[in-house]
Parts: sequence; C-alpha cells; structure tokens
Amino acid sequence: MEVEIVALSRQGGRSYNEDVFGHWNDGHFVACLVADGAGGHGGGDVASATVRSSVLDAFSRSPTIDTGVLRALIEQANLAVVARQSESSALSAMRTTVVLVAIDIERNEMAWAHCGDSRAYLFRRGTIIARTKDHSLVQQLVISGMLDDEGARLHPTRNVLLAALGSVDEPLDVAICGPMTLQQGDVVLICSDGLWEPLGDALLAETLRASPSPSTWLELLEQKVKAMAKPGHDNYTALTLWAHDGDVLTHLMTPSPPDSSPD
Repeated sequence: MEVEIVALSRQGGRSYNEDVFGHWNDGHFVACLVADGAGGHGGGDVASATVRSSVLDAFSRSPTIDTGVLRALIEQANLAVVARQSESSALSAMRTTVVLVAIDIERNEMAWAHCGDSRAYLFRRGTIIARTKDHSLVQQLVISGMLDDEGARLHPTRNVLLAALGSVDEPLDVAICGPMTLQQGDVVLICSDGLWEPLGDALLAETLRASPSPSTWLELLEQKVKAMAKPGHDNYTALTLWAHDGDVLTHLMTPSPPDSSPD
C-alpha cells in the first residue's frame, strides 16, 4: 500500500500559529501528529512543538501501532510539557491538545490516540466510518443526549476542554482506538479544532467527495475555512493520508507560509 501525505497549517485570524503537525516513516510504519497549543505569550506554540518532538522521536526509536505504546507516548509527552513550564512564567500555564495516528503499511492496519479536541477521522468511500470523540464539555452533553454534534459545534462553551497536556495534578485522559483495517482508497484526516469547528463533519465529507487528490481537498478546505470562519478565527491545521494501491510510501506536503489574515 502507498500512503500519500499532505498537510497545511495556518495562523488564521490570530497573531501567530500555536498549531503544529509532524510525520515520520521508515517504509513500514508511519506516524502522523497534530497538536494545538494554548497558553498565550508564546506558550502554546512551545507546548505543541514539545509534544511533536517528544512523540515522534520516541516513536521513531520503537515504531508500533500498539495502543498501549501510543498512550504511553502521549503520557511521556505530557511530562515533557510540564518539565518545560518551569523555564519561565510565560510558559507556566501552557497546554496543548494532541492527536496521533500510527499506520502499519505492511499489515494495512492503523491506530490512533488523542487528548483534547484535535480530531482524527477515517473516511471510506467518502463517508466517515470512525472519528475521535473530543474531551470537552459539549461532547459530554452530546453523550448525555442533551446536544447533537451540530449543536455542540455551535455551542457557546464548545471550547471548554476537559483534558489537555500540561498538567500532572490529575491522571491524563488519553483515548485510544485500534487496530483498525486500512483499505485501499481510505482517507485519514487529523486536524485541530480550527478546521473542523467552522466546517462540521458533513462538509468535510462533501468536500472530500468533490476532490480528486489530497492537495485539492486541503485547498478546498482552506477556501471553506476562510469563507465560513468568523473574524479573528483560530489557527487551523490539517494533515491527510490517502491510501493507494502500491509499494512505496510517498510524502507530499503543501507549503505553509504565514497567513496574512488580520488579527
């Protein structure tokens, strides 16, 4: 199986970008990550970059799709963020979400792990067949039947998180799923809430069905975010993997210049 990877990350209407993405592969295993930092004064971007380095460096030393290992990678990254909080007062309150997808290309299997409201989606024939569930207040309202997904996306407390990396006061809430079969033609999307929140799941699927390639899809998603997001909207980051029939893993990544949108 060949996996094509395309990514973008934009600052949106903010003064700087606290999102990061990253990927690693050795021809057998692939790891892809998105992290969405928070904390202000530069802390969010430090937190998210710290998580990216911690997770991908550790994964590269012992690649696997074992969900217990993926959970441990995120727990280890949490400790790395906490360790850096003591460097300065500007970093003391920094937090970040994270979503990690790992793929075994030889076995055509994948697994994911996440904390917060950055998401992973698995699309098959243009339809969402699996998706992470946010660690957020509105997600709890959805689970309890008080809101549907669309109502949660528009709810005034939609940004209240119940879990994120950057604390050791309580046990870290890491959700895992896998292994899942990855079929030819499947599409995986990992993204920050700055992408999925203004668009919604139905539009993500609709634009995918209208796109002949991963680059085309991300270009279309970027157009939709710019058209639909509110002024001053959040950073947004997306990384997509398209599974094709083949033997070689290829990487294709869109340029990510600074966004010129106003603050």
